[in-house]
Amino acid sequence: MTRQIYVNGAFVAESDAVIPVMDRGFLFGDGIYEVTAMIDGHLIDNDLHLARFERSLRELGIPMPLPLDGIRKVQIELVRRNQMTDGTIYLEVTRGAAERNFLPEKDLKPNFVAFTQPKKLYGTARQEAGIAVALSPDPRWERRDIKTVMLLGQVMAKQAAHAAGFDDVWLFQDGLITEGASNTAFILTRDGTIRTRPNSHDILPGCTRKAVMQLIASEGLALEERAFSVAEAKDAAEAFLTSASSFVTPVVRIADQVIGDGRPGLMTRKLQAIYLEAARACETV
Repeated sequence: MTRQIYVNGAFVAESDAVIPVMDRGFLFGDGIYEVTAMIDGHLIDNDLHLARFERSLRELGIPMPLPLDGIRKVQIELVRRNQMTDGTIYLEVTRGAAERNFLPEKDLKPNFVAFTQPKKLYGTARQEAGIAVALSPDPRWERRDIKTVMLLGQVMAKQAAHAAGFDDVWLFQDGLITEGASNTAFILTRDGTIRTRPNSHDILPGCTRKAVMQLIASEGLALEERAFSVAEAKDAAEAFLTSASSFVTPVVRIADQVIGDGRPGLMTRKLQAIYLEAARACETV
């Protein structure tokens, strides 16, 4: 079956999906994106993702291409047309197309593209066995809280980590972990406290991060929003990351340091289980 892509109001075959060469997302990275996961026909944390989608556009001064309800309808129609039950739905909005100029013209019409990517998202080898993450200085700009399409820093960091034999990479600045190249970093301290960096311009406000933190609170577990150092990460009892497409994934090695006994810990296993349970309670398409 030919994949159907949404482009500016129309659902078209992937081979017919095009945007203008003068699109500012292509020329300047002047746009934002969002990704919602789906398992067993459930859209996971979609309200959180759509709220962040709207916020990112507002921070860049790009108008919404559709009301939020209209965007949700696009997501659902894409799922239906592509007969997807497990995978991700990708949304991207750019400021629009105009002759190349750093200063955008006023009242540009945004370009809005969306597509599905079928994928197994739970019970993966990484979630079962855990992963090793490299460490890299954070190369990104100062507004990391906006989910922009400017991802070259993350691409380069992930490429270098993969070439060195790692599964992923955590970034650091001034000796403190900021976040993963495409995920939120968590550790469990030796006294049993779950710790993650607080939201600011330094990190993306992760939707899966927020959902997991709500579950942590509901379980009465100790949680602290505080930046932690590279040394603290390496000394952690457990470590894990969260993202829309990886859920809760154990981290069993950070750079050259094995975490715990090198296997996913009990706390991480607990959070994996309760997050998956919550995900299966999300809206059904």
